[in-house]
Formats: sequence, C-alpha cells, structure tokens
Amino acid sequence: MAADTHRSTGASLLRDLRRLGIFTAKRVLALLVTVVIGVYLTIIIANMGGQVDELRMAQIRSEVAEQVRGDPAFRDLSAEEREALMEEQIQLEVERLGLDEPFIRRSLDYLRQAVLLNLGRAEQMHSDAGSRKVYNIIAERLPATLVLFGTANLLVFFASVLAALWLSRRYGSGLDRAAIALAPSSAAPGWFYGIFLILLLAFVMPVAPAGGMVAAPPPEGPWAYAASVVRHMVLPVLAMFISQIFISIYSWRTFFLIHASEDYVEMARAKGLPDRMVEQRYILRPTLAPIVTSFLLMLIGLWSGAIILEQVFNWPGLGTLLFEAIGHRDTPVIIGSVVIFAYLLAVTVFLLDFLYAILDPRVRIEGGQ
Repeated sequence: MAADTHRSTGASLLRDLRRLGIFTAKRVLALLVTVVIGVYLTIIIANMGGQVDELRMAQIRSEVAEQVRGDPAFRDLSAEEREALMEEQIQLEVERLGLDEPFIRRSLDYLRQAVLLNLGRAEQMHSDAGSRKVYNIIAERLPATLVLFGTANLLVFFASVLAALWLSRRYGSGLDRAAIALAPSSAAPGWFYGIFLILLLAFVMPVAPAGGMVAAPPPEGPWAYAASVVRHMVLPVLAMFISQIFISIYSWRTFFLIHASEDYVEMARAKGLPDRMVEQRYILRPTLAPIVTSFLLMLIGLWSGAIILEQVFNWPGLGTLLFEAIGHRDTPVIIGSVVIFAYLLAVTVFLLDFLYAILDPRVRIEGGQ
C-alpha cells in the first residue's frame, strides 16, 4: 500500500514537472517573439527605413574630404590623386560600417546580433574609459539608472503600501480625503516636479545639488564618494517620489478597502483575531499579487521617462545615453539600449507568472495542482 502511494506521488510529481516545463517553454518562446518584433521595429525606426544611411554616407564624405584637404602631407598631390585617395578612404569607412550591404540584410544581421546581446561597436560614441563597444558603454551607464530609479520606486512601494494600509483603517478621515484629493497630482511626470525642486531646493534654498551624480572632483574614499552620490540623488528621487506616491496610495488603498469588506475578513474579526493579524493574513496577502504586478510593470515602464528626468538632473544614466545616441544617430547604441530594456521587461513578465502562484495559492499553472 505504501509502495503504491509512493509511486502515485512520484508520477504526480513528474506530471507536474512536465507541465511546468511545457508552460515555461511556451512563455519563454512567446516573450522571445515579442522581444524580437520590438527590437526589429526599433532597428527600422532608428534607421528610418535606411534613410539614416544616406545621411551617414554624406557625413562620411564630408569628414574624409576635410581630413584630406587639411592634411599637409596631401597638398602636393594633384586634384585627381586627392579625389582617388578620398574615394579609397570613403570606401574603407563604408565597408567598416557595413554600409555597402543592402539595408534589409544589415537589419536582419543587426537583429540577430542584438538578440544574442552581441551589440557591436558604437559609430560615434565611446565610454568614459575610451571603449567603443556598445556593451561597455551601456554597462557603464546602466548602474546609475538602476540605482536612481530602483531607490525611488522601492521608497514609493513601501511608503505607499504602509500609508494605504493605514488609511484603509481610517476611511473617510481628513487624511484619507486629502490623499484622494492629491491623487491627480501624479498626472505630472517626475521631471516636471524636478524643475521646481531644482529652483526651490538648489537655488532659492540651496540644500541639495542641482544636478550630476557626484561632486567634481569626486571625493576620495568610498564613504565620501557614497555620501556625495546620496546628496546628488536627493532631488531626483524626491521628484519621482512626489509624482508617484499619491496615485499609488489611492490605488492600493482601494484594493485594501475592497478586500476588507469580504465575508472571510468579517468572519476573522468576529472570531476575535487581532487587527494586525487580520490585516496581514486576510487583507494584505490577497492583494499582494495585483500590487506587485502594478509595481514591477511601473518600475520597468518608467524607463521611457528616464530620458527627460536624467537630462533635467544631468544624471549620467541610460536615459542620458539614449538621448545622446539619438542626437549622434548612433544606431548600435540606440538599439543596444532598447534591447536591454526589452529583456528587462520580458524577464519581469516571466517572473510575474511564478510570483502569482507564490503570492496567491489559488493561481494554478495550466490547470495543474
């Protein structure tokens, strides 16, 4: 009897693992297709269907002509020799950039390399260390963006959850009505509040730096350097906090109020369970899935606003890099930045499926047990 039970349990476990493997493979394939489509559209748009290549060809001809005419070593050459030399150098530059191949072929090659995270070399830009590899350029800027936006959004998440849970116990109070009245203030983006914070707290009352990531010259020692970074983070973090906190409190307070009126919550209170236990087990736990979902998607989705926010605060992150790459028409850097965020979004969506099952036991994968 025990042996039959053991075999039944083992067969059930193998069936569940097989179902989980099939589900994981389907989700990975679907997300990969989405990433590929998004990246290829970015390649087409970044090149404007190949028109950027024509501008780049004209730029190459102009730069080579200025270089040859301004070099004293070529002054003794005849006009025909100088023209032949310029054409030779132009051809070498065209072959180096791959502009001698059809755009469709190059776009597909860009796509293959981008999906494999082989981002190639930048055409105009370079890292602070002098590297022209797109991977090194992005790796140098990405931590600054993750630190800034990660800090701001974690503060928003914990502060809004605690405040929403506290206000749900004081429904209709003055503070509750004030939070509802301030919710529309989140319609303005973080960079909008950042402009006013710079004017107020950096110039009128200079309590924090107006921009940058660290003082110039950078302070010596890790603790002094970290303290300088924290001081420079105050205003951008505060700007993002103000732009998100009230709408988050309003949204999650609504979740808590809805679940607080459920029959099982009233039953728990009727049994005499402490209010803290009721909130943690019967109100907070069922609402964690939608709260975590909205938070993670908001965290990844805010990267589009990073361009303007980082420009306002002169923050050397990925948003500033993307802005500079667009100005230089540096297609590899533009595509590389989009690929990184596309993968971050895909990983987040993939993890959300499993977070649902962890946070809410009612969620099942493909009908599994």
